[in-house]
Amino acid sequence: MTAIADKLQKTLDKAVDGRKVFGTTFRLKYKDFEWSGASGNLAVDSPYFTASTTKLFTTALIMRLRQQKKLELDDKLTRYFSPAILNGLHVYKGRDYSGEISIRNLLAHTSGIPDYFQGRNDKGDSLEKELFQGKDRHWTFEQAIELSKRIRPRFAPNTKGKALYSDTNFQLLGKIVEQLNGKSYAACIDEQITGPLGMTGTYLYLDAADTRPRNMYYKDREVHIPLAMTSFGADGGIVTTTSDMLKFIEAFFAGVLFPSEYLPEMKIWNPIFLPLRAGVGIHLYKLPGIFNYIIPLPELYGHSGLSGALAYCNPEKGFYIAGTVNQTAYPSTSFQLATRLYGNLL
Repeated sequence: MTAIADKLQKTLDKAVDGRKVFGTTFRLKYKDFEWSGASGNLAVDSPYFTASTTKLFTTALIMRLRQQKKLELDDKLTRYFSPAILNGLHVYKGRDYSGEISIRNLLAHTSGIPDYFQGRNDKGDSLEKELFQGKDRHWTFEQAIELSKRIRPRFAPNTKGKALYSDTNFQLLGKIVEQLNGKSYAACIDEQITGPLGMTGTYLYLDAADTRPRNMYYKDREVHIPLAMTSFGADGGIVTTTSDMLKFIEAFFAGVLFPSEYLPEMKIWNPIFLPLRAGVGIHLYKLPGIFNYIIPLPELYGHSGLSGALAYCNPEKGFYIAGTVNQTAYPSTSFQLATRLYGNLL
């Protein structure tokens, strides 16, 4: 196993090039073999921003509420939100679909609700563009909803074969989690996930003065946006370590956090970002056929984030991987690295 560990470490070292990747940390498990490694300006126990990998935590909390019979996935949003929030949230070709959207639609990104973060308004501006220009800012749930309302939807909810990745979906899900639990999203994470699993290095980023997570990079520039990171919440605010995240992804797909009987219906896929497909609260990473001949990577289930973080697994193959390249400008980099790491195990 020492030879494999050496190969894995060399793969990380090679990935840190001082141009795209300045630091990386990964942990993986393959059957009975477990390994952690890091290179550059990150260590094996470095806390890092998970960005949208947070959505797996939100999905787990929603599925727990389903298990407790506090909600159904086909519940319409009108059960949880006032007209002031919903009216005008999804207007497509002159028709307001906002009251027809379900929790399932939010989880699967089939709602068609515009993305408050990356979506561009009629002037071509986006919140993401503003932040990466160095203009840090805080926003509330209500402000995120208002930003979404200024962006045109691309399709009606439940349009066959259509999915639009939208952080707004998970802002809404986070509020449902808080409403039905009667507690903050952060408290729900602590009490229902990180506490029971012993994830001592994982928390929701709420304090802009917290310097524990390493700044992310945008190309060759460090991005210091603590106010924004306190605003993401249920769609992207979790900080973790690789050991914690590996523990979480294994529990998520093992039926520890919610019944594993829910998993088959979560694996209903729509194209979203090549080579990713969106399921119900989870994503599928599957290499196109020609690349799979080079490294026969199995189907992987999990999620990734704009920060260069990911957490994926294939329980049947006994493979779990979590880590980050801490780079926002090149979203494929973490997947390429994870694939090479898997190849070293064969």
